[in-house]
Order: sequence, then C-alpha cells, then structure tokens
Amino acid sequence: MFGIYLKRELGRRKKAALVIALGLALGIALVITVNSVSAGMTQAQDKVLKSLYGLGTDMTVTKAQSAPKAGGSQGPNFKFDARQSSSTKQSSDRVMTQGGQALSSSLVTKVAAQQGVSAAVGAISLNVTKVDGSFTQGKAKSSTSSSVSSGSQQGGPGGGNNSSGGGQPQVQGGGASFNVNSYSVAGIDVTDQDLGPLATSKITSGRTFTAAQSNAKVAVISKSYAKSKKYKVGSTFKINGTKYTVIGIATPDSSESTTDVFVPLKQAQTLGDAKNKVTTIYVKATDSQQIATVKKEIQSNISGTTVTTSADLASTVSGSLSTASNLATSVGKWLSIAVLAAAFLVAALLTSSAVSRRVREFGTLKALGWPSRNVTRQVVGESMVNGLLGGALGIGLGLAAAYAVTAVAPKLTAQLGSSGGMGGGPGGGGPGGGPGPQSASNTMEIALSAPVSLTTIALAVGLAVTGGLIAGAMGGWRASRMRPADALRSVS
Repeated sequence: MFGIYLKRELGRRKKAALVIALGLALGIALVITVNSVSAGMTQAQDKVLKSLYGLGTDMTVTKAQSAPKAGGSQGPNFKFDARQSSSTKQSSDRVMTQGGQALSSSLVTKVAAQQGVSAAVGAISLNVTKVDGSFTQGKAKSSTSSSVSSGSQQGGPGGGNNSSGGGQPQVQGGGASFNVNSYSVAGIDVTDQDLGPLATSKITSGRTFTAAQSNAKVAVISKSYAKSKKYKVGSTFKINGTKYTVIGIATPDSSESTTDVFVPLKQAQTLGDAKNKVTTIYVKATDSQQIATVKKEIQSNISGTTVTTSADLASTVSGSLSTASNLATSVGKWLSIAVLAAAFLVAALLTSSAVSRRVREFGTLKALGWPSRNVTRQVVGESMVNGLLGGALGIGLGLAAAYAVTAVAPKLTAQLGSSGGMGGGPGGGGPGGGPGPQSASNTMEIALSAPVSLTTIALAVGLAVTGGLIAGAMGGWRASRMRPADALRSVS
C-alpha cells in the first residue's frame, strides 16, 4: 500500500520532484568535483616531491654547504697535457659533489639508531662535467714581397743584402673545438635500495645491483639518458677514466627525476674523492604520524645537520600548482558547503510548500484513520526518493566533470624553492655543478587529473540521504500537525 501510494504521488508531482532532485544534484556534483580536483592536487604535489625523495622516504638529513674560503677557486677548471702533434684530441672530466656539505658515513648508523627511525641509508650526489674536443696547432708563416727582382739588389760597399722578404711572421690556421656535457651521478647503498634515489625508478631493462656489487664498476642509467647517448644493457662508458658497464636501465616513476647515472656508493665516493662520505641520508620513520617527533630527535642528537621532511618541501612548492591547490582546498570547500546548504534549504522549503498544498489529501487520510506517523512516513519517503534521485544525478554530473578535467589535463607549473640543507650550494647548482635532484630551484610542469575515489562516491550518497532526510523531516513535521477539520474547511 505504502509503495503504491508513494509511486503514484511522485508520478503526479514530477516537476516538483525534478526541481528538488536537480537542486540536490548540483550541490552533490560540486562536492564530487572539488574533492576529485583536490585529490588531483595532492597527487601532483606527490609527483613533485618524488623527484626529490625516494619512495617511502619520510625525511632526509643533510648539511648546509660551508662558506668558501677566501681566495679559493669555485669555478670549474680543466688541465690538458701539451702534445707535439698538430691535431690532438683531449678529454677531461670534472667530478663534484652536490647537494650540500659531505657528511661522514658513520652518521648513517647514528641516525638509524635514533628513536622512531625504521631505516636509514646514505647516498652521495655527484655532478660530472665532461669536456672533450681537440686543439689544432697553427703554423707560422712569413710574409714576402711579390716584387722581388730576379737578381738581388747589391748593397753598397758594405755588401749587405737589402731583400724586402723579411716581414713579421704570422700564425695561420689552428684553434680549438670542444663539447661540454654535464650529467648527474648518484651513489647508492646497494644493500638497501628501498630507500634513496633509485627507489623512485623501475628497472625496465636489465637488472639492478646485487649486494655483492658494493664496489663493482657497474651502473644503472635512466631511460632518457640511455636514449640520448644510445646506451643499452652491456654498453660501457667512462667517468673520469674509469670504465663502467651498464647492467640496467631505469624508468623513473616521476618524469621530473634528474638523476642520469646510478653507481654503487663506494664507486661514487672514489669518483668524488669523498671516501667514507655521503651528502644525503634518507630516513624512514617507524610511524608516519611521528615524523615531526623523529625530526626533533635527530636534530637534538646530531648537531650541525638539517632534517627536511616532505611537509617542509611541500611548503616550498609555488607556482600555479600551489595557487590551484589553495583555491581547491579553501574557496572550493566553502563554496561546496554554501551550495549544499542552499540545496538542502531549497529542498526543505519546496517539500514544506508541497505539504501545505496537500491539506485536503492529508486531512482526508487522517479522517479515514491514518495515524500521524503514517502521514510523516509518506512525506519522508517521497523526500528520500527525491534525495536518492538527486544523488544519482549528482554523481553522474560529478563524474562527468571529473572526467572532463582529466581529459583536458590542464598544465600546472610547480617551482621548488630551497629548503634548508636541500639546496644545491656551490657544488650543486650553477657552473660546475649543474642541475641535480636537490637543486636550489627546480621548475616543472604537471598535468592535472581529477581521480574520483569510492570514498567520494560514498560521501555523495550520504549527502543525498541527508538532503532527503532534512527535507522530509521538515515536511513531515508540518504534515503531522494537520487535523481532519483542516480538510473540511478547505472544501469549497
């Protein structure tokens, strides 16, 4: 009986039901869109931070670069041996540590022993600037006069030869042609590759390091670097005179990763003349909720170091990504609340207004013996159906809006400013250092997506039910107060 009457009454009031459902649908669709865009912002920010962090890394420990000594040379310099050949090829590598002042490898063990630390590994970042080319030696030639007589002019009594062919010698030809190539090298702890620079990449060709290759002359290179140099698994190349064999090619999870070559930590320390040194310690906490506490623990027990968490790095992200994120989390949130409140209020008012126009109907039902709870249940039931219909429409509109954002994929720029010890310092950026994964300023472009989670869908259904209950409660309360006499007085 209840279902039949409910269906008939909704069919009689299609326009009113559609208006209420559409109002709720718009509010719910906006909530879905804002939540999905906010989730996309979070993913975009995670992509940015992954370019600096290893997967699973909660914080890094570094040391700020010390001020250069007076009179010290900071620029790159290259020395070539002088040779006698007229055309000689020359090649020289300049290897520099980057990412801050070097730390003692013993600090890795000390950091790992701190309370709340699950694991800690050390890594060293290097920048290699390779200069190769050739010198061509010029030849000195003397200029001679073209108007020299066939018989040399005889001099005076002194017998001197007054030839005009003794001009100043001039150097002709010669010069130099050199190419400069700069790339980044990361030395990683091969015994624990779940933390550190290589953790953000997947081996797509070949294999990664084994524990036995802690000091082997092997390398894993990034896919982009392999493509630019036409390297493949088994290829060999030299860094500062040492030959390395490519055993694997890695594709980074984040397209913004800037590390080109990965080698075992001991090999990188040898290349950078930094024995038993690291530039960065990657740390994983036992509890992600206690990262701030672990940070304080490390800073208080290990002086002179800078501890940087993902939250610290996130605060340095600027550009359109930061602006859009602020809009989505602040303006979008309050706009969603305002629209939802308006939709609920409109639904409640329309339901109450519809009840006032059904005085005869509800009065007659009560006169026939319907108790007030049945009348209230009828109004609430109709409102719940309207709410669920609005929820379905809202979910459809929200999914369409989220899909449109993902399809268009608007580009957002993100710029990472320096954060404590994460800056490059003299060894990290500028001439001689080159860009690295922890450079002082790094601008990247991110494609925005708008993923919709099951939690968001569940929230939409909850809002639809809530809207129906609010509208039904208000209309049902008013319907329950009607008396049979009201129906009789309304009869003309």
